[in-house]
Amino acid sequence: MIDRHPFPLQEFNADAPREVQLLSFIGQVFIQPFSLEDNLLALLTALTSGSGVGFNRALLLLVEGRKLRGRQWLGPPGPEEALNIWEVLSTPGIGFVEVVEYNRALLERGEGGLSQKASLLGYDLEEERDVIPSLAVRRREILHVREASDEPLVDGAFLKIIGVEEFLCIPLLSREDVLGEIIVDNAFTGAPIQPADIRLAGLCGLIAGNYIYTSRLLKKMMDMEKLAALGEAGVFLAHQLRNPLTVIGGFADQLMDDGLSVDKKKRNVTIIRKEIKRLEEVIGKIGRLTRIDTGPAVPLDLPGIIDGLLDLPALRVRARGRRVRTECEPGLPPVLGHPLDASEALRNVLDNALEAAPWRGEVVVRCAPGPGRAVTVSVIDNGPGISPQIRDNMFAPFATTKKKGMGLGLVYVKRVMDVAGGRVEVASREGGGTEVKLIFPSGGRE
Repeated sequence: MIDRHPFPLQEFNADAPREVQLLSFIGQVFIQPFSLEDNLLALLTALTSGSGVGFNRALLLLVEGRKLRGRQWLGPPGPEEALNIWEVLSTPGIGFVEVVEYNRALLERGEGGLSQKASLLGYDLEEERDVIPSLAVRRREILHVREASDEPLVDGAFLKIIGVEEFLCIPLLSREDVLGEIIVDNAFTGAPIQPADIRLAGLCGLIAGNYIYTSRLLKKMMDMEKLAALGEAGVFLAHQLRNPLTVIGGFADQLMDDGLSVDKKKRNVTIIRKEIKRLEEVIGKIGRLTRIDTGPAVPLDLPGIIDGLLDLPALRVRARGRRVRTECEPGLPPVLGHPLDASEALRNVLDNALEAAPWRGEVVVRCAPGPGRAVTVSVIDNGPGISPQIRDNMFAPFATTKKKGMGLGLVYVKRVMDVAGGRVEVASREGGGTEVKLIFPSGGRE
């Protein structure tokens, strides 16, 4: 017997233990396409959510160079709002994303001036003087401060800003360093901070520290990849542009010769025009990658787009000697995307399939419901297939097996699908043909 259980991630359950609510929050931090700033806000939300850890306010400070600076301060503007927030956010249907959106709006409105006050906080970590809050970062320890006004280690300016006698300082630790600090308090309820609160807050601190570290590491890797890609692009462009420019220069020089016959001048002009067209093609294909529509996706009729493509004279010429068959299930919902980009991406895949299919071979274009609420367009050929080595690199820029190919077609297709919120999948084996799936998010309703 098999019992099926959904992940407890979408909506809050007021009866769930705090640990479950907290881990649900944290788990969703890593599956939502939020920015680093938004995910840090999500972690602050986990600390201040009513059935999570449940602190009233959470203040984020990050290490920048050798300075500890205030970045975000999340919390309601007053006691009455503090009592009402959880009731509003516990409404059926309200989930993690809505809570983060609510708190983002709270920060943007600047209610209570908390974020403005946070920006006033800054501490030099190289100073020898021990002072709270920077002491938690320097010592890499969680500090639970009570009766703060009587504690000489508490910075007076900080105490004036935070305005509470009890708070918790949680350093954000990574394997190699301390990346910041979160300070939490119960300014409105006055509830004492318990050992269980400290344990859960410490867990948030560890997760936040490692999340910041991995996010920064990923950014460094992406920057390195961009530099490497830029170097590749430079080599590629030099190779693609050098030959046409050399030919154009040589034949243009010959045109300067007064003794050159009219027939040879016409020949030279024809060659120059051909090479200019080649240059335009190179520049156009590269420029197309930068002109992909990144605006809001709109509903698209995939079967209609496919029928329009197959009616194009250029594709009909390419399909000569090969059978093209379409299999689109009726009643498919519209998909989300950008009309011109989606059409061009499909055309790229069709071009590749028609080129791969042998004489009197077959290409099948199939539309069917995909995983979840997606719609999948599969383009299948009975060509020679793709080796594993080539398949592993087929979405890398400038990777191509074609003599005159530029290796940008599938890069463009993947970029179009990424922007639309879909994806590309390729299944192939040598001697067994290739299937390329474009999986579009559905724009219909369940």
